Amino acid sequence: MTSRTTASSARIVPLTAVYAEQVLAIYQAGIDEGNATFETGAPTWEAFDTAKLPEHRFAALDADGSVLGWVAASRVSDRCAYAGVVEHSVYVHPAARGRGIASALLKALIDSTETAGIWTIQSGVFPENTASLAAHERAGFRVIGTRERIGRHHGAWRDVVLLERRSRAVT
Repeated sequence: MTSRTTASSARIVPLTAVYAEQVLAIYQAGIDEGNATFETGAPTWEAFDTAKLPEHRFAALDADGSVLGWVAASRVSDRCAYAGVVEHSVYVHPAARGRGIASALLKALIDSTETAGIWTIQSGVFPENTASLAAHERAGFRVIGTRERIGRHHGAWRDVVLLERRSRAVT
């Protein structure tokens, strides 16, 4: 991974199985840090691939093809009333943080979802994950509430900040 890659020099590409190993390693790094998810282990590629919408997942690549980060969305419900609502995750390699990679990935996600007629992107973020909260705010997400003590994580109750971005383009 090139140490100077920023969002402006990163290449955003569709996230496919070609990047599976690196994507899952970045996911596991976020899990290991303890403030990214309730999950305790990265899924298999097959489970990840099945759960994420192929048209709304992207990887940010370094000049050498290394994955700097990824974003992916999944349906929140099969009910037709929620056809325009997705939930997403965004993860950045620890060595690539602070360079705008999450912002570039969120922009790619927003562009793809708006093109597809999706009106709401939502996510849940641990309040301790201040970098993620700031990246989402810059991308136009707003806090809609906090789910207090919503789940146990390594034996401790955790809160989750609920975020959403409503499209101005999809009406």
